[in-house]
Amino acid sequence: MTKTALVLLAGGAEEMETVITADVLVRGGVNVTIAGVDGASEVKCSRGIQIKPDKSLSDARANNTVYDAVILPGGGEGAKRLSESPEVGQLLKEQESSGRLIAAICAAPTALAAHGIVKGRRVTSYPAFKDKMNGYTYSENRVVVDGNVVTSRGPGTAAEFGLKLVELLVNKETSDKLIEPMLLHLP
Repeated sequence: MTKTALVLLAGGAEEMETVITADVLVRGGVNVTIAGVDGASEVKCSRGIQIKPDKSLSDARANNTVYDAVILPGGGEGAKRLSESPEVGQLLKEQESSGRLIAAICAAPTALAAHGIVKGRRVTSYPAFKDKMNGYTYSENRVVVDGNVVTSRGPGTAAEFGLKLVELLVNKETSDKLIEPMLLHLP
């Protein structure tokens, strides 16, 4: 069965973290839905680029739809909006209680903290947000996996983040096969 991922898109999200992560997942055979936290209208991201979500978060969750992974791109304003959304908090709590994957990159791990999700786990974030990750074990690795939680540092680690998600959702062989055609040089 094809794995599914829900990428949450909020105003001020970091474009690279949104698009690169979604693209790598699609290349890996994952069915990706980009959901607008504030509706299905175009979202202005952190660098002014407009991205049109596939649907609203409410529509993405209709009929009790569940996803194998819920992914939170960063961007300071985007992470703030994710942190303030009760619907995002409820979705993350459901994802946590079911043991399904939760992934956040850059500033977005602060939304995990804001909603009290996966406390005590090992995480990383964009360096400027390290002090907001109280209650977690902080790592400065580029991508950190702790059980069903995957976190990463920022735009420059988005491809690695996506590859790790493909590895966890599909398998390592599929993830590894994506590296050469994307001309990635991984550290």
